[in-house]
Amino acid sequence: MKRTLPALLKLADAARPRLVAAAVLGALTVVFGVGLMAVAGYLISRAAERPPILTLMVAVAAVQAFGLGRPIVRYLERLVSHDVALRSLGRVRARVYERIEPLAPAELDCYREGDLLTRMVADVDAQQNLYLRGLLPPVVALLAGGLSVGVAAAFVPGAGLVLAAGLLSAGLAVPALTGYLGARAGRRQAGARGALSAELVELLGAAPEVVAFGGEAAALAGIRAADGALVRLARRDALATGTGDALGLVVTGVTVAGVLALAIDASAGGQLDRVLIAMLALLALASFEAVTPLAAAARELSATLASGRRLLELTTREPAVRDPAEPAPPPVWPFSVALDDARAGYPGRPDLALHGLSLRLAPGERVALVGPSGAGKTTVTNLLLRFLDPEAGRVTLAERDLRDYALADVRRAISVAGQESHLFSASIRDNVALARPDASDAELEQALRRARIWEWIRALPDGLDTFVGEEGRALSGGQRQRLVLARALLADAPVLVLDEPTAHLDPGTAAELMADVFTATAGRTVLLITHRDEGLDRVDRVITLPAARAAAYVDGPI
Repeated sequence: MKRTLPALLKLADAARPRLVAAAVLGALTVVFGVGLMAVAGYLISRAAERPPILTLMVAVAAVQAFGLGRPIVRYLERLVSHDVALRSLGRVRARVYERIEPLAPAELDCYREGDLLTRMVADVDAQQNLYLRGLLPPVVALLAGGLSVGVAAAFVPGAGLVLAAGLLSAGLAVPALTGYLGARAGRRQAGARGALSAELVELLGAAPEVVAFGGEAAALAGIRAADGALVRLARRDALATGTGDALGLVVTGVTVAGVLALAIDASAGGQLDRVLIAMLALLALASFEAVTPLAAAARELSATLASGRRLLELTTREPAVRDPAEPAPPPVWPFSVALDDARAGYPGRPDLALHGLSLRLAPGERVALVGPSGAGKTTVTNLLLRFLDPEAGRVTLAERDLRDYALADVRRAISVAGQESHLFSASIRDNVALARPDASDAELEQALRRARIWEWIRALPDGLDTFVGEEGRALSGGQRQRLVLARALLADAPVLVLDEPTAHLDPGTAAELMADVFTATAGRTVLLITHRDEGLDRVDRVITLPAARAAAYVDGPI
């Protein structure tokens, strides 16, 4: 907690004036409630003596002021405190994305998709409680509780001491105990939610295959096991909550009884007017509104810190790939691209994924890189786009090391289209324009025509505004690949990497697609990465990568 809390506070970076305003308004809300109860107790006791009505007007006015002021102050407190929480949540969300974006994709491969989703959504959302339910309640309790103790002590010093002891017990001992009881469950709930989300996301993504091979029983058993673990943790947390609430009520009752007994004793000794007995008792009772939220605050803070640690695990990682301090000027076409004895591996994996590949692409040359799965073909794509840096050897662009250029300049020079290219659950227009958000409809049409899919899109009722579904599932395999190609063509990069563009396509569709691809990319450098034969008759050279862990390759013309 010593390291996590300061790091999360720095990440949220809430404005101090707003925090002070939220704390003051929260304390005033409690004070108005205490004042309302105390003055009402005095008014009822004094009215029972049937004094002249004018002697009660000040108390009546005070009751009205506290009664009307309390909801107004409460509203303002909610407005300011939630403004603080939501503003800080927005900053946390933006900063988490800014920090993990450079890690993708190579340095995030060690996380399950569902777990990453939970970290980016649920764990980020949990940070809205950092101030709202974690840090502001103790400050409010200190301010309002201290004032209540001072008022009680002004009338009966002993009552002030009893009230202080009760508030400290309810505000420190009870939260500490409930925090201890629920700490382990709270810490583990965030991870359990991530595990359950990971199971659900993977099951939904693979549902057709799971059903086809009769694996639904085992998959559902895994879901039930993850859900059962989360339910058990939730029950432990509920037990801690119930224990804290019960202890809080006991402490409140004992404290009010103690204050009442001392007030009665003081009145019997002539040290306190009898009409003030009820006032002190109700003041003590209402004062516990300040400390009642602290048990929940302790639990919320524990859960928030647990979620925060999962976020900090991502945000404190330094990306292995970053811009140089002084980037070289962007390369000017025409230029060559080369890998010189490049060796590369992925974070968290002991073995290299690519062993000593040397490859040179001259301007406008078309080269195919073929080989079995696991030979390192996709790693070549990651190296060219600087998603990954080589552990030995180097990658060059225009005869300069790729690490000399800004990342944005590298990715403007080299574009990729392939089987792993993502289509969002959005329109055709939005998915293609991702390459150039400022592209006009005419430029989109030109790219789609070059990818040989414009005529089909034009015939659709919604045209470019047709939604493609989650991951492009509303499209056929060939249509999906052509949209990906159109996006890469719209980027207008001089070097195009085609990573398994014919994956999941039948031979006829694959042959047609490759014919259209090479027609559309005339004059550009093309690297075709594949393990199939379609398109190999259209390239200048074929380089064959052997099976994994080998270092040699065969480079021959076709």
